Amino acid sequence: MNDYHRLLAIAAALVLSACEMGNANDDSDEDETPAVPVETQATTRGDVFAVYSGTAALEVDAEAEVVAKVAGEIRQILVEEGDFVEAGQILVKLDGDRLRLEAQEARANLQRLEQDYNRNVDLHEKGLVSAGAFESLKFEMDALRAAYDRARLELSYTEIRSPIQGVVAERHIKIGNTVEVNAPVFTVTDFDPLISYLHVPERHFRRLAPGQVAVLEVDALPDARFQGTVTRISPVVDPATGTFKVTTEVSDDTTRLKPGMFARINIVYASHEQALLIPRVAVVSEDSTPAVFVVEDGVARRRPVRTGLAAGADIEILEGLTDADNVVVVGQSGLKDGTEVEAVGDSPPDRLAGDTTTSP
Repeated sequence: MNDYHRLLAIAAALVLSACEMGNANDDSDEDETPAVPVETQATTRGDVFAVYSGTAALEVDAEAEVVAKVAGEIRQILVEEGDFVEAGQILVKLDGDRLRLEAQEARANLQRLEQDYNRNVDLHEKGLVSAGAFESLKFEMDALRAAYDRARLELSYTEIRSPIQGVVAERHIKIGNTVEVNAPVFTVTDFDPLISYLHVPERHFRRLAPGQVAVLEVDALPDARFQGTVTRISPVVDPATGTFKVTTEVSDDTTRLKPGMFARINIVYASHEQALLIPRVAVVSEDSTPAVFVVEDGVARRRPVRTGLAAGADIEILEGLTDADNVVVVGQSGLKDGTEVEAVGDSPPDRLAGDTTTSP
């Protein structure tokens, strides 16, 4: 073999060797492609709630400014601020000397005229007293009886009573003060129930209704929750704000809630028991279609899903998953259907669905 043919043979051998090495490297790269590490979590079952959340100050539903109906000097104060009082309970006593004498005088005048009237009854029946004189006597007696009743009523006003049941919020008087008619003496507030007014965007109008449960939380009592009720829904929407008024009531037997406290009010307008739940972060959206990735035999499979109510970190799945599925909760954003994955650090569910509420 001459040199020319020898050089051609060597060149062909090098090319063939390079091709074989390239193919070997390609196979090696394919074999060495690592699985994508992901974190998965099993689906769970639990109760889920749809909640509207808002804030409002607590107010009293009934409050009375107790006033003096007659003038007089304060002789006795029977209650203090913070005391609970019943409707009709005596709060203050005024001096009633003048009114007591007036009532006694009216009673004496009435008794005298009643005696005259009784004597004239027999005379009238015998025709010894004219009908006009007898009728005039009767009218006079009725007028004196009304005057006596009015005097007794005025005397009763010297005992100032609470018009409602509640707690004495303010005292405006001291012993020895002289009060005039309609002068305020006490403010009585009824703490049961307390009310609040929420101004809700009109898009929620069809969701809220009287009778729905309202859970209240206040900053002053961070570890307490109070259950109330939606009592009234305004039938009109304010065109200036685009909101409608929702009234809630709450009763507190422990009297820890006070008027003026600022409350976060969560109104439950829908609930599903034992719903199929997954973490919200597991849901990815492509072309506005929600989907999740589940791991099957080491491969990520994309599943379109239909979602329902959401509560806290969880979301309800209506279609697309079963109780046996494990969904990818970390690493799902870069996955494609069919990607090989390795589930690492599977996180067991440690949530209680429905414990955390959010505004829709």
